Amino acid sequence: NIVMNILLLGSGGREHAMAYKLSQSELCDQLYIAPGNGGTNECGVNVNLKVSDFAGIADFALSHNVKLLVVGPEAPLVGGIADYFASRADLCEIAVIGPSKDGAMLEGSKDYAKAFMLENKIPTARYRTFSAGELDEAYLFLDSLQSPYVLKADGLAAGKGVLILDDVDDAKRELRAMLLDAKFGDASAKVVIEEYLSGIEMSAFVLTDGHSYVMLPEAKDYKRIGEGDTGLNTGGMGSVSPVCFADDVFMEKVRTRIVKPTIQGLRHRKIKYCGFIFIGLMAVKNAVDGSLDPYVIEYNVRMGDPESESVFPRIKSDLVSLLCHAAEGTLDRGSLIIDSRTAACVMMVASGYPESYRKGDVISMANARQGGLIFHAGTALSKEGNLVTAGGRVMCVTALDNSLPEALNKAYQMVDKISWDGKYQRRDIGQDLLRMQLDK
Repeated sequence: NIVMNILLLGSGGREHAMAYKLSQSELCDQLYIAPGNGGTNECGVNVNLKVSDFAGIADFALSHNVKLLVVGPEAPLVGGIADYFASRADLCEIAVIGPSKDGAMLEGSKDYAKAFMLENKIPTARYRTFSAGELDEAYLFLDSLQSPYVLKADGLAAGKGVLILDDVDDAKRELRAMLLDAKFGDASAKVVIEEYLSGIEMSAFVLTDGHSYVMLPEAKDYKRIGEGDTGLNTGGMGSVSPVCFADDVFMEKVRTRIVKPTIQGLRHRKIKYCGFIFIGLMAVKNAVDGSLDPYVIEYNVRMGDPESESVFPRIKSDLVSLLCHAAEGTLDRGSLIIDSRTAACVMMVASGYPESYRKGDVISMANARQGGLIFHAGTALSKEGNLVTAGGRVMCVTALDNSLPEALNKAYQMVDKISWDGKYQRRDIGQDLLRMQLDK
């Protein structure tokens, strides 16, 4: 293993959590983050590059002797950045953590992902896909389902392309808006309608070299803006890891029924896949024995956000070493050591998010660092050198402790020391899991 320069693409809380972990490695000489945010510069050097500027990224990687490219967000993966590096003679020696364009289709198209699951007998909800010319058939399919109704834009819609509706007429109206009025732009040119699964959601994370794999800590995130899981969907308002109901028995079902057939399915299709797979799961109660069975809601081809902010702090082993093993196809020789403590992450957002929100408010963080980690998501440095808000999700805090109540308590103590005009956060992160623990 050699000491190397690393380039990490992205600008969110996920990338700050990754940068924090990468920068701790003895194998990391210089870490560059493109474009980064107001906090990532504490882990390395921010570089003013767009994640879609493949040529610019390539030039920078060559001129700064980068040996490892770690891709944070989905858009450059779906756009084919791994293939771009692999296809150029001057770049192909640079290891890329992220799947090929074919592999990224698992996230790039909901229809593709559902067909892949069906082909590989991976448990998921019953579904059909429709385009604009098939509206009448789509209405008939909706009529054949029980309420609530799940509509998913086929393409990338920044985590906001999924609608769950109780009333069939509302579902038909929204379906029409998606297919005929391009409610989510090109992303909803096709819409997947699927049967609603009743259960509790969580996320599983896998790192694979395309042959072997390791399972990273699981997490549960909180998507809605309002407490009690009410209001609009967001990119995520917090997360916790581990998840109390995901015991060894449940995670073994995830491994054998979902992870193994997913990796085998990719190999069967001859898809080059070196990187992370995020598996959004619904834990559904088995009608026969009452145990929980995992069903796949969706795949993502990168780490989750804000799950990363509770997953990476629990990884004790050297992340760079693990990623190098993945790139070399020797992941079975890598070591993964997990912190047994619980991580709780609380996201603080700008006033008005997830709809239109303000930017440029000065952030004050007096003594906030004691007790945990602060990951920036949508921050920037102003001309005057002040840290200011620059996104909807502004920053999150992560605390580790021996139990979920202790970790949450620590996290909220830190939240209360950070302020800006109009700051908002949910106060009920993890409470559903605490209730489950009490019910046991």
